[in-house]
Amino acid sequence: MENLSRGQRLPLAGIAPNGRIEIGLAASGLRLDFACFGLGADGKLLDESYMTFFNQPRTPCGGAVLADIPGDLSGFSIDTGLLPANIDQLAITASVDGDGTLSQLASGHLRLLAGGAEQARFAFSGKDFAEERAIMLGKLYRKDGQWRFMAVGQGFNGGLDALVAHFGGAVAAPAPAAAPAPAPARISLEKRIASSAPHLVSLVKHATVSLEKAGLSEHRAKVALVLDISGSMRSLYKKGLVQQFADRILALGCKFDDDGEIDVFLFGKNVHQPAPMTLANARNYIRDVVEAHPLEADTCYGKAMEAVRRFYFPDANGGERKSVQSAPVPVFVMFVTDGSTSDKSVTEKQLRWASQEPIFWQFMGIGKGKKSKSKKLAAFAHSDFPFLEQLDELPGRLIDNADYFSVESPDEHSDSALYDLLMAEYPGWITLAKQHRLLA
Repeated sequence: MENLSRGQRLPLAGIAPNGRIEIGLAASGLRLDFACFGLGADGKLLDESYMTFFNQPRTPCGGAVLADIPGDLSGFSIDTGLLPANIDQLAITASVDGDGTLSQLASGHLRLLAGGAEQARFAFSGKDFAEERAIMLGKLYRKDGQWRFMAVGQGFNGGLDALVAHFGGAVAAPAPAAAPAPAPARISLEKRIASSAPHLVSLVKHATVSLEKAGLSEHRAKVALVLDISGSMRSLYKKGLVQQFADRILALGCKFDDDGEIDVFLFGKNVHQPAPMTLANARNYIRDVVEAHPLEADTCYGKAMEAVRRFYFPDANGGERKSVQSAPVPVFVMFVTDGSTSDKSVTEKQLRWASQEPIFWQFMGIGKGKKSKSKKLAAFAHSDFPFLEQLDELPGRLIDNADYFSVESPDEHSDSALYDLLMAEYPGWITLAKQHRLLA
């Protein structure tokens, strides 16, 4: 595997003689959207159908396709043999999604893979940039009838519009001076879901119905998924049941927040916070994070709750809060476990302290559990959740900030039934949170 520097070139024939290669892309510390521009010999976009990104996931020829690359946030599958002769270059780019500049980027990389094996990597970070909001990471180009790759790392101050203009694409003209400037055109989240994660379309529809019934069709919230990675969860991960459940929570997150992602925390003996689950990486997200964070030998609710609180409301540093914390939007936490915790006293303290913050904790136990809605025989007869039941009724809190139910399996309920269950106590908590000024 070769580490590339800016300007370095690499012939593809030696690493991908069949002309088929994958490009893996990842970034941390800043949310980026990745795109691939198909360019002619003049360096200009062939036409708009050759701009490949989340809302247009493939070129007409199929030579460049947006793809899930294991271990990366996003990527492209390239087959140079399918590209038309008038495509001379493929430029791989990234642009900031939302506020911020590339100087805030903690780290990032572009990887070249052939046959699933990494062949070369180009690393970049915020120290390479100042006020830029977009970057051309690298490009595949033809030379003497052969395809090559060059690591570029060129920044653009104007973001995605600057990239499109640089490649000769059409950028919407500004409004006349007499009229207020319109908001920048945004591709609707629904279209992003349909193109990048079509398996979520039905889930989003079911979530929409449940939220409408609960009077929350316009409600906005951040969503966090907190997953038990203790060893007893192994079969649930292996069977894909945790992935299916995570998809359902991502769909709910898409209704609560238009950024198309949810934060994820993993807990066993320790707590880990991988990159968010997004529309781009959803398909194999759980498999990838469990490969990066293998199952552990203990179960510590309290540590996980402390990490969640510290992430969203860092001023308390996960400790006791002496007064009410207010925020414009709440945090909906989906907390999933299949067993009891070894830090019960810490967990109780965390839940009491969190009652003064705009966080709602939805606990789900996987096992028999007295509050399970199922009438089937328990598949996990050894597992019961008296402590979660105690948390549901825990005294000493400013307001009731938690709900609990159990299931025999994560897929026990239909999509509609699950979303209805998740909205059983949350609307009432919102009312209480507003009364106590937890929500601004």
